[in-house]
Amino acid sequence: MSPSRISKRIRRIKPSPSSAAAERFAALRREGKNIINLAIGEPDFDTPTHIRQAGCEAIERGETRYTPVAGTLALRQAICAKLKRENGLDYSASEIIVTCGAKHALFNALSVTVEEGHEVIVPAPFWVSYPDMVLACDGTPVMVACREEDDFRLTPEALEAAITPATRWLVFNSPTNPTGTTYTTAQLRALADVLLRHPQVMVLLDDIYEHIRFDGAAPQHLLVVEPALRDRTLVVNGVSKTYAMTGWRIGYAAGPKDIIAALDMLQSQSTSGVSSVSQAAAAVALNSEAGFLPEWVGLYRQRRDTAVRMLNEIPGIRARSPGGAFYLYPHCGGLIGKRTQSGKLLETDNDVVIHLLEAGGVMVLAGTAYGVSPYFRMSTATTVEQIEEGCRRIAKAVAELS
Repeated sequence: MSPSRISKRIRRIKPSPSSAAAERFAALRREGKNIINLAIGEPDFDTPTHIRQAGCEAIERGETRYTPVAGTLALRQAICAKLKRENGLDYSASEIIVTCGAKHALFNALSVTVEEGHEVIVPAPFWVSYPDMVLACDGTPVMVACREEDDFRLTPEALEAAITPATRWLVFNSPTNPTGTTYTTAQLRALADVLLRHPQVMVLLDDIYEHIRFDGAAPQHLLVVEPALRDRTLVVNGVSKTYAMTGWRIGYAAGPKDIIAALDMLQSQSTSGVSSVSQAAAAVALNSEAGFLPEWVGLYRQRRDTAVRMLNEIPGIRARSPGGAFYLYPHCGGLIGKRTQSGKLLETDNDVVIHLLEAGGVMVLAGTAYGVSPYFRMSTATTVEQIEEGCRRIAKAVAELS
């Protein structure tokens, strides 16, 4: 097919590495290969029983028809209650829109606000989709490298240096994918002070991992630290990570009424409303106590600790212990320059990742995709047994290098 048949905005973006990894894993499994998949960022827990049951009950009640584009009133009210109860934020139902996952909310937000010439600041390492979503919306992603010695945090100095008159958004994710970095109240205060000096900069807050924290503290929220940013901030979240509801496809955005209205208009001409059954289940999820969450977070912590310990025992790999989410971002620079048994020289973190897959049967993702090398992203959203076996295989693959 001639490239001219495809629009420039699509030709300038890349396929999602996470989706590509999932497809590659499925293909290898079909070939009969024994692969440990440490690439996919998806909770391995089942959706809690009471939430699943709520979906079944919605079907039996006949709640299987179109809903308002912005979402059912019941779910939007549940989101308002959640934001008030857990985050200390006051929103009305008219300031909320329900989307087909948090990714949908992020993309649509950029779609309705970004034009050619606008810049969007993306701290790196970043979730792989952020820059490509900006490019697809005719904007320019401005990647700001965050150093490992700063725990991969965006510093106020780096943020200040990246802002220009063309800056439209700062995309801010905490705990972060891929590093699991979290921010203290003081660190958020310092970033807020920079943003207050630049009123043209809006803030796209991706809070999807907010409850997966290992410090025992409640989620820290930028808008509680600095309420003056509310009128130029869009809060994006969903139920996929906290409630293990990835396949239900429920996200949401809360923010200024003009942006929410624009999101509603765009959604009305694209996807329309989200699945009615999923919305009914999500409303129950948000309105009920998440009594399962401490146990899940405890298991995530145990998995993190196991992986960090075992990876740090492997020569050439260095892994820091993240404060949240369910990823590690180990440094693999010590493997660069080594050769495989077949004589191939490892020149990049992508070469390292391919070696771990081919020689060790372990799938991880190269740091190149996340904007900072030489690292790789490893998901710990699987059992301790799988993590231990994966790390043993990585150690064996590394030991074969010369």
